[in-house]
Amino acid sequence: MTDLSGSPDDALLDRFQRGAFGYFLEQSNPGNGLVADTSRPGAPCSIAVVGFALSCYAVAAERGWLSRAEAAARVLVTLRFFWNSPQGEQPDVTGYKGFFYHFLDMRSGRRVWQSELSLIDTTLLLAGVLTASTYFIEDTPVENEIRGCADALYRRVDWQWACGGGPTVRQGWKPDGGFLHYGWEGYSEATLLYVLGLASPSYPLPPESFTAWTSTYQWEDIYDHEYLYAGPLFIHLFSQAWIDFDGIRDRFMREKGSDYFENSRQAAYVQREYARRNPHGYEGYDKDCWALTANDGPGFQTLQVRGRTRRFFGYAARGVPYGSDDGTLGPCAAIASLPFAPEIVMRALRHLCARYPDLIRDSRWPSGFNPTLPGSGPAGWISEGHFGLDQGILVLSIENYRSRFLWRLMRQCPHIGLGLRRAGFKGGWLS
Repeated sequence: MTDLSGSPDDALLDRFQRGAFGYFLEQSNPGNGLVADTSRPGAPCSIAVVGFALSCYAVAAERGWLSRAEAAARVLVTLRFFWNSPQGEQPDVTGYKGFFYHFLDMRSGRRVWQSELSLIDTTLLLAGVLTASTYFIEDTPVENEIRGCADALYRRVDWQWACGGGPTVRQGWKPDGGFLHYGWEGYSEATLLYVLGLASPSYPLPPESFTAWTSTYQWEDIYDHEYLYAGPLFIHLFSQAWIDFDGIRDRFMREKGSDYFENSRQAAYVQREYARRNPHGYEGYDKDCWALTANDGPGFQTLQVRGRTRRFFGYAARGVPYGSDDGTLGPCAAIASLPFAPEIVMRALRHLCARYPDLIRDSRWPSGFNPTLPGSGPAGWISEGHFGLDQGILVLSIENYRSRFLWRLMRQCPHIGLGLRRAGFKGGWLS
């Protein structure tokens, strides 16, 4: 394995950003634009991964990895599929009320795994749809149709229905049982959901829904870092792949004298300090090897490892410092924190390259690894294949660090600005 730890920063980032983008070329169905949740055989489409793919195509066109025409063609195939896909209350369609099921068959595009009609995954899909409509603005038949499809898809979403009669949006709906019996409580990746829902030109969320949600926030002082708490690191990253929160504040953050960009910076430092302290004594944890997030794990099992009883989990939302921790780390979440805390992230990236070269396959990082559980190399257990969400957040976060491209682009999307203002955000670039 080539030692990458000494590569100049930009060359190192370019290699891993382009490697991550390759996932979307390899794991997509060219006939409908759907992208697999993981690279494992038989994996279904994840609509959230499609949202990341649509945004990554714009990055690829800017970087010259795809021609503009190639990128636009991929986008248009995808948008045509979602616009023409069957919607209804039946259990085997693609969506309902403008929302889409979390997992779809890669060929037919219909619901699989009895998955829920997912509000947050539809939001991530729409983020990609709106990225495409904001980027592809040339007066050509293809790009004109992209913008038309994107507008129609966004207008069709019934955010008001998604509240289910309550003050805030629900997490999902199933045809056999209706709305899931819980909503969004506490800080989460739903910031983007509320911004898009509030800006809807057809079925907007009421402004008070955002206030009702933020009233469930939990402000913490952990390791001398004051911040808005959410345990898994991905929560601090996903909405900010598209929205530049640096210097803009809602009422909650104005009262705290912070903003969501700074909050993600604090979250990275809390994660780093937790790993340095390593309260459960796991292998590999230190100040340059950190990141607990929602990711793949070794599987639900209890084992004796080096004289200690250890419980391991499968795919789970691991968090710091109160969430579950089984020794599994998420390298993609650490690297995706680059825009917020580059001084510690680049150290972590170089440490990973030098200490765990067995993690790197096709210039791509796995969903998780666990040095406490013995494996074939120093990284211990390594997740099989790759996950689309991990690769997508890497492409977008590295790009925002290198050029702020997504952030600058989405400032031009009128729905983003309108949604932020309706949520009470002020200052910074919004002024």
